[in-house]
Amino acid sequence: MLNFNWGTRTYLMGVLNVTPDSFSDGGEFNKPAAALNQAQALAAAGADIIDVGGQSTRPGAQQISVEEELERVLSVIEIIRPKINIPISVDTTSSIVAKKAINSGADIVNDISGGTFDTSMFSTIASLNVPLVLMHIRGNPQTMQKMTDYQDVIKEISSFLSQQITAATTAGIKRENIIIDPGIGFAKNLEQNLEIFRRLTELKELDCPILVGASRKSFIGSILKQPDPKARVWGTAAACCAAIFNGADILRVHDVEQMREVSMVADAIHRQRETKEMN
Repeated sequence: MLNFNWGTRTYLMGVLNVTPDSFSDGGEFNKPAAALNQAQALAAAGADIIDVGGQSTRPGAQQISVEEELERVLSVIEIIRPKINIPISVDTTSSIVAKKAINSGADIVNDISGGTFDTSMFSTIASLNVPLVLMHIRGNPQTMQKMTDYQDVIKEISSFLSQQITAATTAGIKRENIIIDPGIGFAKNLEQNLEIFRRLTELKELDCPILVGASRKSFIGSILKQPDPKARVWGTAAACCAAIFNGADILRVHDVEQMREVSMVADAIHRQRETKEMN
């Protein structure tokens, strides 16, 4: 379980992609020893969660087999679990991978499909009794960039997440175990991503902690005219500030050391104000 006190500060989920083809760091940490070094570096830099992903979800990414995903993910979780004392998340849409990852020492399941790709995901999570991140997406990584036609992007995200929360709780998942994610960059264009930041507070109506993953993403590159994802750190910082000021509880980031400083200052400004307004 997560011993997080929601609303008191921003929590950081450090990204650990153990893939050869992720958009900004593919191939860097897909060997267990390199993954362990990076996990320890993320934890030392201030990560509150390590998010291990074996399937790239960048636009156009090809789906790998469950067997290959298991091979990538389990070898890393098994080597890092004894070495770090913060929660480990597994970034997967497969209930099989989710179950084996949790049994190998992971604590959270981060499902970019919001439980829609695998019909067994909700029953599996209910039986495991672990936190689940439900993200909004349309289509899949191969098709999502062609599915950006919304009448009202936030209302449609909210409606989808509300439906999935209901389906999850109906399947036996505890409400307090659900975290929501609007899915920045997943079937959203530049203007829609910006609209999500402006109106993020509207998702508070769903009464679940909100995770935002904007780190190094292409909308930042478009604004900055910066093709190199690793050179988008300060654009990411601006997006993280906007997310915090509009209700984010968790930020999923690559550059943990820098975003820890960003979130500490943003929290000092925003959350102290919020506390005073509540008193």
